[in-house]
Amino acid sequence: MKKLRGKKLVILVSLLVVFLIILFAIITAVNITHYGKVDEKAHCDVAIILGAATSDGEVSPVYRERINHGIWLYENGYVDYLILTGGIGNGNEISDAFAAKQYAIKKGVPEQVIYIEEKSTITEENLEYAKAIMDEHSLDTAIIVSDPLHMKRAMLMASDYGIDACSSPTPTTMYRSAKTQIPFLAREVFFYIGYSIVRVFR
Repeated sequence: MKKLRGKKLVILVSLLVVFLIILFAIITAVNITHYGKVDEKAHCDVAIILGAATSDGEVSPVYRERINHGIWLYENGYVDYLILTGGIGNGNEISDAFAAKQYAIKKGVPEQVIYIEEKSTITEENLEYAKAIMDEHSLDTAIIVSDPLHMKRAMLMASDYGIDACSSPTPTTMYRSAKTQIPFLAREVFFYIGYSIVRVFR
């Protein structure tokens, strides 16, 4: 009888833990979605455009829209400089950031206002190396540019690296349909929770 009660207690506790995990994930997903709808843009020194893939020197549709938004911020006086981020991806001969720079120049952005970081492979490195560029060139404030569902995690990381930043998600994100948004959101929930846990122990 005691063994049966013990098993029931274990099952109940396990179900409670699963329920709490699911609830926390849902709350996180709602927060990520809500945060992505907020545009905080104000005049800053630089826009940090978070990287996405390139192929043979051509920026991906996702990266293209992020760059386009960065260009818009520059052309409309919100920033004086752009930092384009991204290292050399598999199968490429040039960095994502260099390909992005060439794209921005073709769109009319003066080369002298563009900085690139070519070492990163993940979002956290995008921001870490972008902060080093900011420090090198005495840039104090930044607008972080990425897709809406990416913004909450990106801003948390920016804060951890000491970047005085505001968020401005691209309004022309390629993640528009439920088919593309749901997997992206699920990925962001997973990585946001994971990063939130890891940063506690740093």
